[in-house]
Amino acid sequence: MHSNDRNFKQGDKLLKMPGKLDRGPVEFKSHIAIREGEIMAIATRDVISIPPTSTIMGAVERMTWCGFRRLPVVDAGSGKLRGIITSGDVIDFLGGGDKFNLVSVKHGGNLLAAINEPVRSIMTQQLSTLPDSATIDDAITIIVKKKIGGLPIVNADGVLCGIVTERDVMKVLATEKVDRTVEEVMATKLRVTEPDAPIGKVTRELTEHRFRRLPVVSSDVLYGIITTSDIMRYLGTKKVFDQMVTGDVAEVMGLPVRTLVSGKLFTTTPERSINDAAREMLEQNVGALPVIEKARLIGLVTEFDMVKALAQV
Repeated sequence: MHSNDRNFKQGDKLLKMPGKLDRGPVEFKSHIAIREGEIMAIATRDVISIPPTSTIMGAVERMTWCGFRRLPVVDAGSGKLRGIITSGDVIDFLGGGDKFNLVSVKHGGNLLAAINEPVRSIMTQQLSTLPDSATIDDAITIIVKKKIGGLPIVNADGVLCGIVTERDVMKVLATEKVDRTVEEVMATKLRVTEPDAPIGKVTRELTEHRFRRLPVVSSDVLYGIITTSDIMRYLGTKKVFDQMVTGDVAEVMGLPVRTLVSGKLFTTTPERSINDAAREMLEQNVGALPVIEKARLIGLVTEFDMVKALAQV
């Protein structure tokens, strides 16, 4: 890791885009058009879940194989919701935050031992849910106000009966024509990292700021995007073990983040309508689009930004 020390300050920077208006937070206003009705109309009903006794590795493998960012944790017998594990919980466990204590303290840094702990050790237990009688507007309100990407749905007995995500809501909202451009809703003050930043540093940055992704920038040029899911897949596909000799987590957390950045990158432009950008995000199955102007990164627009903007009048 010491070879990358010189990159730390450059990688841990706030990229402030000149010449772009900082419009501040967009206020959320309730507006229901085609969104009235029960949440189950857009929710996933056949929810894949795991019991609290499942291992962390088992949960990560399941999320990786299914392409999920989150997985509800339920009692095997009753089906009652006990928690949820997200890609954010996984990177926290790998070195981003307090959950890393399970690796560093209890198992002395031995990742191979720690991943066999039960998933209840790192799952989020205090979580927001929706009743099965909720409206889509109820989901929008919680997503926007609490910045939550997915909400489990439970019945009166607390039994899991569905899950709804930002993407589900965006599919509905994207059909409503909104006369706004990407530039009006994108974030223009971005934390970025560099290709040679250690994976462990990136996990800490993502966890500390509750980000799901960081643009990877080299000499002010966009190199790619690193997401919590990218890092989780590194563990879930077991590629992480190819780099291990002793089983110590430091062996993999010191590797440069460029080893995880996908070569496939979809971008957008500031003048594009948010409807068009939302449709591309859905078509390409991506959670965010970097905004490029004159070959330079000037902002980032996410599913959350779209839900917040498309729900307004």
